[in-house]
Amino acid sequence: MSKETAVYTHGHHESVLRSHTWRTAANSAAYLLDSLKPHMRILDIGCGPGTITADLAALVPQGHVTGVDRAPGVLEQARATAAVRGLTNVDFAVADVHALEYPDDTFCVVHAHQVLQHVGDPVRALREMRRVTRPGGFIAVRDADYAAMSWYPPSEGLDDWLDLYRRVARANGGEPDAGRRLKSWAMRAGLSDITATSGTWTYATAEERAWWSELWADRTLASAYADHAVEGGHATPERLRAVSAAWREWGKQDDAWFSVLHGEILCRKDV
Repeated sequence: MSKETAVYTHGHHESVLRSHTWRTAANSAAYLLDSLKPHMRILDIGCGPGTITADLAALVPQGHVTGVDRAPGVLEQARATAAVRGLTNVDFAVADVHALEYPDDTFCVVHAHQVLQHVGDPVRALREMRRVTRPGGFIAVRDADYAAMSWYPPSEGLDDWLDLYRRVARANGGEPDAGRRLKSWAMRAGLSDITATSGTWTYATAEERAWWSELWADRTLASAYADHAVEGGHATPERLRAVSAAWREWGKQDDAWFSVLHGEILCRKDV
């Protein structure tokens, strides 16, 4: 079975984890929650620092959640997140979504948030997710769609950011406009009972604008994404500094607004 070939564009710099630790089941997996039952066994792929994983574990008190990620280091933070919340029905492990080390028909739900945009073969990943899902269980996937992101006021610097990010992500083997492709990928993976929806994150208050603009200003200069941009010949350090400054300038505008569109699929495995 194939292994991961793409490079994770963001890495786990503090500016990245600042975003990831904000995520909850409510703001990032609402499309799934009505399908959960207290006894379910869940696999959370690409769990990162474990905030969504912990929420899912709290929602299945008679069940169990396993969070997996390719990066061993971030799993220590995930374990700490679960420990602080006193959760005993959750564990964490290193895994590759293209080659999961679990038997067929193991989990009631297999969930992946912001994962398929970063993998080398999303169709194979979905087939593997389907394999470890029990008949009648659910495959739940949500991914952002960068080309569909919208903001106001207009900013040439943010236009430059979007163009640069999409080129870096694709050079790393990923697909930054994954959200619109999820249904197609699921169909190609052999899934048939597919509910396709969409959801958004919107940043409009002063606090939200400051948080979102500052984390991207920092990420543009100091994360693995910044390293990939320079090392891959996509941008100079001067260009990155200009993009970072544009993020900070945008965040200061009282009428600023930013929306992140996500594609979502909830697929039921045939019984």
